[in-house]
Amino acid sequence: MGETPIIELKNIAVSFDGEAVLKDFNLRIRGGEFVTLLGPSGCGKTTTLRIVGGFVHPDQGDVFFNGQKINDVPPHKREVNTIFQKYALFPHLNVYDNVAFGMRVHGKSEKEIKSTVKNMLNMVNLNGFAHRNVNRLSGGQQQRVAIARALANHPKVLLLDEPLGALDLKLRKDMQAELKKIQQQTGITFIFVTHDQEEALSMSDTVVVMDKGEIQQIGSPQDIYNEPKNAFVADFIGESNILDGVMVDDYLAEFAGQRFRCVDKGFAKNEPVDVVIRPEDIDVVAPDESPLSGVVTSVTFKGVHYEIIVDVAGFKWMIQSTDFQEEGSKIGLLLQPDDIHIMKKSEYSGMFGDYTTFSDEMDEDILASQREEAEEEDEI
Repeated sequence: MGETPIIELKNIAVSFDGEAVLKDFNLRIRGGEFVTLLGPSGCGKTTTLRIVGGFVHPDQGDVFFNGQKINDVPPHKREVNTIFQKYALFPHLNVYDNVAFGMRVHGKSEKEIKSTVKNMLNMVNLNGFAHRNVNRLSGGQQQRVAIARALANHPKVLLLDEPLGALDLKLRKDMQAELKKIQQQTGITFIFVTHDQEEALSMSDTVVVMDKGEIQQIGSPQDIYNEPKNAFVADFIGESNILDGVMVDDYLAEFAGQRFRCVDKGFAKNEPVDVVIRPEDIDVVAPDESPLSGVVTSVTFKGVHYEIIVDVAGFKWMIQSTDFQEEGSKIGLLLQPDDIHIMKKSEYSGMFGDYTTFSDEMDEDILASQREEAEEEDEI
């Protein structure tokens, strides 16, 4: 099996109030990796993190740290530190004393503490802030103090539960780069929880995509994006056109009423499949230059590209293109064999990937919020 994983969860099951949160959950994490648990609210990712930290005891299954079972080891005795979304800094202590806190609890000498705090503040770009009151810091600065405090004890594993959730977009992007750099500098294993796909893709060595208490896929960001295992993963990571298809033969798929060469093989002859085509992989051509053509129903400018919705025989496709297309115009959609990705059918088949509801849903949301506002005004 190769090297012993730093963290291993084996056959873990957890229920809260009779509701299964994790089911027969297995995960191996290598030392020195930046691993992200990614999924929608309620998928079990925070529970997984809390099991590693020792804050949640699984109903069944075992937790291993470097091959040693640690089910009964309390949180403060695990070589693990946690950073929560609420940074939980001590408001009555300044920056220096916040960072030094854990080392003092562990009885380190003031000399060692002084040099470690200096190094940690240097690492998170807070030189000169040692004596600042933490209440006078910005959100991003408080976040960095929380990171310095967590790293000061030299944990083997750092758990991060949506730590950037409260920051504004620009600061969040800066902190993503910062965290990745710190992880590479220290070589500490980071286990990071987020529901933000872009964050997961840009920071991680390994992404664990979760839904309904189960792992849907584990892989590098590139694998997860380019080779999604099922319709849930394809839809959750980026935008995807997902169509019903049939694998006529190796390298030959049929969907949208046409047959296309593709690069997938190993399916049964005429096996029903899900076909994924990423919006940025579709070339726009004249309608007579492709077997697929349709009418543009909406165009949205996104800064770098246009998001174009095209009705092809009643199925709404999304295309991302740097070229503007006129609403109501007829265009062709050109696909190359490696633009087409074939997936096995799953419980998620038929739930995602048609953009018919894309604008309708938005309209519904707007109407609903307007109704709520009106009702609130009536109450006032």
